[in-house]
Amino acid sequence: MVSQTQIAQRVVESILAQKLAPGERLGEQALADLFGVSRTLVREALMQLQARGFVEVRTRKGWYVVEPSIQEARDAFAARRAVEGGMLRQTEGRPLQAVVRRLRKHIGAEKAAIEGADAATRAFLLADFHVCLAECLGHRMLADMLRDLTARTTLVATLYQSRHDAAESCADHARIVSALEAGDVAQAESLMLAHIGDVEAALGVSTLPESDAQARLRATLAPLAQPVLARRR
Repeated sequence: MVSQTQIAQRVVESILAQKLAPGERLGEQALADLFGVSRTLVREALMQLQARGFVEVRTRKGWYVVEPSIQEARDAFAARRAVEGGMLRQTEGRPLQAVVRRLRKHIGAEKAAIEGADAATRAFLLADFHVCLAECLGHRMLADMLRDLTARTTLVATLYQSRHDAAESCADHARIVSALEAGDVAQAESLMLAHIGDVEAALGVSTLPESDAQARLRATLAPLAQPVLARRR
């Protein structure tokens, strides 16, 4: 049976893939039917997501994906700069050959997704690069933190219609990895901070179209077409 953690994880992955939009309703019964579980289990998963800042409950209306404010958006990007910049500084003097190999494999998957037609996998991989980096460096706790922070900034990008191009993000990632390969940690940190800043600067204004709630829920919470890379455990 699907667990509450798995339901919550599916929701976060759908946010990272930009398949679940800010302000979207998450009906308890619809989710229970979708996952074949009780409404109690779904409610527990939604409460977990509420504690992580991804959903909110509206009186007499139900559960909704949060719509981050401009200030919350700034806070999320500032937190990412602090976490990712500090994480890279800690790599000074460490052997990074294995890390670079795994990150290059990830970038290869990003490029393949950009060339393909699966927008959800493309969006997921570009966001997941930052989580992958933390995992490759052995920071399990930071990886969990970055998964949530990256999902928050993905919600922001979806809500405010980011103009940052996917190929540009992939190229940024490749430059960061090249700097790590060269042992230039300061350059890798500088490139990472510039990348996060560029993504934040690309935000604009968006109006989100409405769609059939149940059909969209089924589509947005479907697993990605392929397990893009084996997860790091």
